[in-house]
Amino acid sequence: MEEEIKEKYKKACSISEEVRNYAKSLIKEGIKVLEIAEKIEKKITELGGKPAFPANISINEITAHYSPDINDQTTIKGDDLVKVDIGVHVDGYIWDSAFTLCINEKNHPLIETSEKTLKEVLKMIKPGTKVFEISEVVENIITENGFNPVRNLCGHGLERFNQHAYPSIPNGKNSIRDEIKEGQAIAMEVFVTNGSGWVKESYPVLIYKYNQDKPVRLWEGRKILELAKTKFEKLPFSKRWLVGVISPIKIDLAIKQLVEVDALVEYPILKEETNGLVAQTEETVLVD
Repeated sequence: MEEEIKEKYKKACSISEEVRNYAKSLIKEGIKVLEIAEKIEKKITELGGKPAFPANISINEITAHYSPDINDQTTIKGDDLVKVDIGVHVDGYIWDSAFTLCINEKNHPLIETSEKTLKEVLKMIKPGTKVFEISEVVENIITENGFNPVRNLCGHGLERFNQHAYPSIPNGKNSIRDEIKEGQAIAMEVFVTNGSGWVKESYPVLIYKYNQDKPVRLWEGRKILELAKTKFEKLPFSKRWLVGVISPIKIDLAIKQLVEVDALVEYPILKEETNGLVAQTEETVLVD
């Protein structure tokens, strides 16, 4: 990895660490998830980075891809498992990290298991380690603690302006013999649940990403596609980010047109299929 690229990753890492600590200080009973997300995204920008994706604040059985909607009134309750997933990029080089908090239970067993598992598997992220070896350790530690991994979610590689790159590292056992290679950036994330261990797509969809240029009838649709390519740099974005440029009453209709012609990709909310509680811990490492 070139030194210039490494320095950009290091800057993204430094911003991520500061923002993560800041985010933890925000999580209090009664606070709106909208306020948390907006403050996280603003802090990233203030520190010299950009959000690699909208701040995800997924609660309890909601496992991933919940970023608050426009005027979202959802608030944090004391016994909620609050997963905060933060992406920072510097010139397209992404640092991806996540944590889980429960206000009323500082030593929540799901959180402890997720953190302990990630700590162990990060030791394995080095050249030559095979994907199946990592996944096996993930599942073994989690099941030994009486829980299930979320088997259809994965750790993943990171590339410039690509937050889900090769390789994928499933949370559950598999036979994937792909090897970790020197120079890769790997975002290893562990999802632990007391449910069945599978997520399903749910609604509403709150996050979108540029896919390709396509003609659409509405001016608002054409403007959203332009923003997705330029301002958002083809990375995932939230409907919230369009307010002030696009009339809120036109956003949903314009996005619907763009999705129908495959100009935008949807990121549906992911929910544990049996409504089990889910904890997530994630960190990025440079394989060097």
